[in-house]
Amino acid sequence: VIERFHASSKQEIKDYLALLLDNMTAEQRWALLKLGTQGMRVGVSARFIKNVLADYGGVGVEEVESVWHGLKPPYAELFQWLEKTAPKPDVSGSITYHPVMLSHPIEDKELDALNPELFFAEWKYDGIRVQVVSSPQGKAVFSRTGDDISHSFPDLLAEMDFHGVLDGELLVKKEGAIAPFNDLQQRLGRKNPTKKLMEEYPAHLVLYDALELEGQDIRPLPLAERRQHLEAWFTGKERPRMELSPLLDFADMESLSAFRATANREDENYIEGLMLKRKDSPYIPGRPKGYWYKWKRDPLLVDAVLMYAQRGSGKRSSFYSDYTFGLWQDGTLLPIGKAYSGFTDQELKKLDNWIRNHTLNRFGPVREVPPEMVFEVAFDSAQRSARHKSGYALRFPRINRIRWDKPANEANQLEDLARFVP
Repeated sequence: VIERFHASSKQEIKDYLALLLDNMTAEQRWALLKLGTQGMRVGVSARFIKNVLADYGGVGVEEVESVWHGLKPPYAELFQWLEKTAPKPDVSGSITYHPVMLSHPIEDKELDALNPELFFAEWKYDGIRVQVVSSPQGKAVFSRTGDDISHSFPDLLAEMDFHGVLDGELLVKKEGAIAPFNDLQQRLGRKNPTKKLMEEYPAHLVLYDALELEGQDIRPLPLAERRQHLEAWFTGKERPRMELSPLLDFADMESLSAFRATANREDENYIEGLMLKRKDSPYIPGRPKGYWYKWKRDPLLVDAVLMYAQRGSGKRSSFYSDYTFGLWQDGTLLPIGKAYSGFTDQELKKLDNWIRNHTLNRFGPVREVPPEMVFEVAFDSAQRSARHKSGYALRFPRINRIRWDKPANEANQLEDLARFVP
């Protein structure tokens, strides 16, 4: 289909589109229009597509990712390789992207068995994980999912004067201090950021790791050796808009816990917790067990009141599982966010039944309910936002528990949330 569109005139495309729509099922038409208009999300991640292609071709997903960014639509070379009708595409002349190595949430039993001598500890910053590439083939900034976001950060790109591939956290830094995630959001997705925007929200990179330096692939080396290479490279000359992630000095679990407690301070809202990484770990794509862990700070909590419910998707499409909740201000509920996780299937059925029996109004797939149901909502941070009437929004909200026992008039006030905002 894609190849035919590329090779057709406007009238031919119009006729072919009409033919497709006439012969498709309702679901197929819906998917085609969503893809064609690009105005609505299909809900399929790039990683999912790469896994499907890997299964289709009988290769590892890392192999697909190793060539993905060197190819352009309609990806004819990729499909020919996966169908075994052509060799693996040669992308040596393109900008290199390496699938990132990820961590696991640490469990209590793993914490108890942790040997401090074997691990590095770093702050877990509240930014976005990126891979920066600078080589004779060009420069790029990739998200952890491999999306090229270079166009949003030309100020960082301009300072990338090296030959290598580095791993780090993208943030905004103002007057020598790391800014909250909300400031970084002002830059994300901007295709052509203005000079004023870049001056107000300057991009900054905290470096975690080195994957390549001076054309040498150092991913197989232990993390301790890669860190030595990174430090030697970093101190070789001035590196504007970049800094090394500091290694935290800890000798036992008490000192490590003390660092994590610091991350729970309200004025340290750019820190999500700690990263624990084995010093002997090679850089392995994906989420290998036993090497890297994240130990996030305790979530922030508010008691909020359910305002609206919407049907879910997939296996939850028959249930009202997406919830909008708010806090009180002068006797009025003002929305602060939405959540659709954090409850069991049994709790979902009970909530769905309550919502159906307490519906006040319907707005398409959304139902308004009376202000009676209280949720204890967990979230990572709060920020000012023009999207909600309350003026605030939550980062990563989820239902911590359902407060069947709590009267709605005892839920939190909006001013209680404001103290979490810098």
